[in-house]
Amino acid sequence: MILAVDIGNSNIVLGCFEGEQIHFIERLSTNQDSTSLEYTVLIKNILELNQRNNLSFRGGIISSVVPSVTQTIKDAVIRLTQAPVMVVGPGIRTGLKIMLDNPAQLGSDRVADAVAAIHEYPCPLIIVDMGTATTISVIDRNKNFLGGMIIPGLKVSLESLTMRTSQLPKISLDPPKRVIGSNTVDCMRSGIIYSTAASIDGSVERIEGELGEKCTVVSTGGMAKTIIPFCRREIIIDDLLLLKGLMLIYNKNQKA
Repeated sequence: MILAVDIGNSNIVLGCFEGEQIHFIERLSTNQDSTSLEYTVLIKNILELNQRNNLSFRGGIISSVVPSVTQTIKDAVIRLTQAPVMVVGPGIRTGLKIMLDNPAQLGSDRVADAVAAIHEYPCPLIIVDMGTATTISVIDRNKNFLGGMIIPGLKVSLESLTMRTSQLPKISLDPPKRVIGSNTVDCMRSGIIYSTAASIDGSVERIEGELGEKCTVVSTGGMAKTIIPFCRREIIIDDLLLLKGLMLIYNKNQKA
């Protein structure tokens, strides 16, 4: 088995796969102050809860957008698996054609998302990854990664709203009863959820207008299930997209 880890700004997603089968997916909070030993214990507990022996792993792969945590997690995974660990970055084969001004600036999470989406869905593609930031990636019919958009994430926007106003409370993200709220909490829920959904609908429409054709739209990330059901555009939710990408990248580099 292979242990796959995606290090995000808010969460660390872990999973394991064998061949092309993903066995489980779990989430940890990202803590830049945690030591390698602390992460080793947390990951070991997750493996045990999922009835996986850490010594049954023959390798690992990591994608990260938090450089300060990358080596800490890598050390923890190596200690657990006693196997080589690959970090997605320069020198790793992905097969992705990146058309950015500076391809090295593309986050490894977006690389993994794109690799999986191209493998799973028809192009052209729009990928909406809803984490701390909402990233939108665009892939044309020839499977070229063209670029996209970066938008403040749902929780970032909500935290900014409550921190900068004296009378607005912290709220849960329960589905709003209706668009027009009749009290402060319902107004906030409706505002943050429907405005985010409308932003995604509008972004997709404008991207398709610029491309001149309809796209397959896929969403992933921790907030996708909260928002995408409120979008008017048909959007596929794929919780495993990033881990599928890591699996494909790992297998591609083993064959190479």
